Amino acid sequence: MAEGDAKKGERVFKKCAACHTTEPGKKKPGPHLQNILGREAGSVDGFKYSKAMSGSGVIWDADNLRAFLAKPKAFMPKTKMSFPGLKKDTDLDNLIAYLSGL
Repeated sequence: MAEGDAKKGERVFKKCAACHTTEPGKKKPGPHLQNILGREAGSVDGFKYSKAMSGSGVIWDADNLRAFLAKPKAFMPKTKMSFPGLKKDTDLDNLIAYLSGL
């Protein structure tokens, strides 16, 4: 994986911000993404995940996150996330760089 640019990733995050926040405790349709890297999928308290997500056993490392963000439903069938995915490798690199710095 190429190293991304966190500043550019913050701009890419705007595509995610309709459903996700970077601040724990803020309510949005999706879970907060602070400290996402290293976190078990489906583990934010108070958020109702799909059975697919909560029972997946996935740990969000850069590779898993990249695959999920590129094609969510291909990576995790029956996820509730309706976002179709990011198409550009540079957007994926930049977004992961941004999320890793939260």
